[in-house]
Amino acid sequence: MKPTEPPLDWTSVEVAVPRQPVRLPGVGLAGFRQRGPAHVEITMVAHPSVTLFVDLSNENSLVHDTRGGRACGSAVVGLAPGDLRFGCRAAGGIECLQIRLSPVLAAAVLGASTDLGGAAVVSLEDVWGREAGRVEERLRAATSWDERFTIALDALGRRMGARPSPDPEVAAAWEMMLTRRGRVRVDSLANEVGWSRKRLWSRFRSQIGVTPKHAARLVRFDHAAHLLAAGNAAAQVAAVSGYVDQAHLHREVRAFTGVTPAGVAAAPWLAVDDVAWPASFADRSARSDSF
Repeated sequence: MKPTEPPLDWTSVEVAVPRQPVRLPGVGLAGFRQRGPAHVEITMVAHPSVTLFVDLSNENSLVHDTRGGRACGSAVVGLAPGDLRFGCRAAGGIECLQIRLSPVLAAAVLGASTDLGGAAVVSLEDVWGREAGRVEERLRAATSWDERFTIALDALGRRMGARPSPDPEVAAAWEMMLTRRGRVRVDSLANEVGWSRKRLWSRFRSQIGVTPKHAARLVRFDHAAHLLAAGNAAAQVAAVSGYVDQAHLHREVRAFTGVTPAGVAAAPWLAVDDVAWPASFADRSARSDSF
């Protein structure tokens, strides 16, 4: 995500991440809190995962706004968010749990392809059912971020196995995209999983929510974006990431974010890792457990 007007003072945001490796592969967790009056507006940037935003504020302050309408509360964002904006306004502050799921895991946990029925964003209740409210209540009642992470993982684990998972060939194709950082051809992927190009294209699209080509572009873009955020020059990033030239990188970044590579490099992404976030956030996150 990238900030829009009015800008958020990121130094006022407390960030918490799990102290131990997450036991469910394909899951990323992070907690965010801003105390006191808060007014935030951020634009969603595509990410190679399905993202759940669980609104834990007392005022149900998380608002998502798309061309299709405006809604509030916890939400699920697919792989192709399009024109999506999140807003938060709360006198008592903002608290939010971010859960990122690999598309393969998301299909198994949420019981639907990651295009969310063609919508950019849907409410958590739409895909999770009545259990969403019960999970939110447990998360709000928790006394630490560690407890919240445990509750979230338990809830995800209970849903696994109860719904059909993507085909092993689809899962293998996705893993190869990640391993090769998006530098793959669909024909090669099809050969490696033992399918025809047409079948891989069709099954991948129906189960993951985007075409294999788009998924590979998204993974390659995400790798390039993190290199830019780490301070690497655009020309170097283009070469390392497999773009034809710097102009090609510029076009892809524009397509996914609406800004230039320089804009991506300066954006405080709403993603918790040791590259996209300044070291000061990473240091503080380890101490942001107790409430």
